[in-house]
Amino acid sequence: MELVIVNDKRTAKQFLDVHVQLNKDVPGWVRPLDKDINAVFDTKKNKAFRHGELIRWLLKDDNGKLIGRIAAFVNKKYKNKGDEQPTGGVGFFDCINDQQAANFLFDHARDWLKERGMEAMDGPINFGERNNWWGLLVEGFHEPLYGMNFNPPYYKELMENYGFKPFFHQYCYGLNVKDRVQDKFYARHAAISADPAFSSSHLKKNNMEKYVRDFVHVYNKAWAGHGGNKEMAFPQAMKLFKQMKPVMDEKIVWFIYHNNEPIGAWLNLPSLNEYFKHMNGKFGPLQMLKLLWLKWTRGTKTFTGILFGIVPEFQGKGADAYMILEGGAIIQHKLQYEKYEMQWIGDFNPKMINMAESLGTTITRRLTTYRYLFDRTKEFKRHPQLA
Repeated sequence: MELVIVNDKRTAKQFLDVHVQLNKDVPGWVRPLDKDINAVFDTKKNKAFRHGELIRWLLKDDNGKLIGRIAAFVNKKYKNKGDEQPTGGVGFFDCINDQQAANFLFDHARDWLKERGMEAMDGPINFGERNNWWGLLVEGFHEPLYGMNFNPPYYKELMENYGFKPFFHQYCYGLNVKDRVQDKFYARHAAISADPAFSSSHLKKNNMEKYVRDFVHVYNKAWAGHGGNKEMAFPQAMKLFKQMKPVMDEKIVWFIYHNNEPIGAWLNLPSLNEYFKHMNGKFGPLQMLKLLWLKWTRGTKTFTGILFGIVPEFQGKGADAYMILEGGAIIQHKLQYEKYEMQWIGDFNPKMINMAESLGTTITRRLTTYRYLFDRTKEFKRHPQLA
């Protein structure tokens, strides 16, 4: 076997191609957009390069055929609560069903990380934000959500046989949009609705800047500082919303306010892979036109939860129920959506899991973030529970 460093346009293209070749016949697989993968490894687009470094390899068999790939990275900002050692990451792992080949990739990633002072590696994870390319799919091998890893079932065995252990599990929850939620949500909604200090609004594209500022306010109070998330600046959020704008449905993006100050945000998008699965990984001007045509002629019956949060001082007071039912009044009765699926929730976050389950959801898929300790005699510890 031969390991080849990805260091030019040809090998970068092969890094995309090997994923396609190893997954194209797996039921449910949707080819990721090439631009989304390339952006992770672009020093001009990925801010993680400011405080980290990365390497990518291709694996060839003795006949020169591509049989795998992996990326390894050090990110000084990557920390999990309770970590006792510097930890690097591996991601974008693909391999034929051969333990020796998988071990060859993992060994080289481990050694590269060791040279940089790391004492463990987590994977498969992203070099950057956790909302994309995070975790190994272990249950629910059906069409993935946009930006979500998808892999053959045997990858679990390859990782665990090497010695990776589950650091945390990631659950996705889904429900039928038209189903009635539990009575307690209506009671909490009624109690808050009686107070004129509370109000709600869905996003309006013609006033995007206002809602982006509202989102940043909620995000930085509700998410920043938890699970490695850092504060989001307005320009970063504005860029994100502009990227989403062509596919965004403003009536499924909701905010709630107390005395006109944003205290909660619920960001959803139509199920984008229902469109992107027709693009074969490309997204140029022609694909944009195709997307708009598909959106206009077919639409999608499914939408996806991206972020949901309430600022700390209003948590546990019914604000979540208020926001869900404010949005539900439009989504359930005036829009075309039939199914809803949330992006993953870590098993270390019992509050969010409880909220998801209280809506009457069922688990639609499970991913796992694994950890491998380089010192094999050291005690392995799972990700600690959030309070």
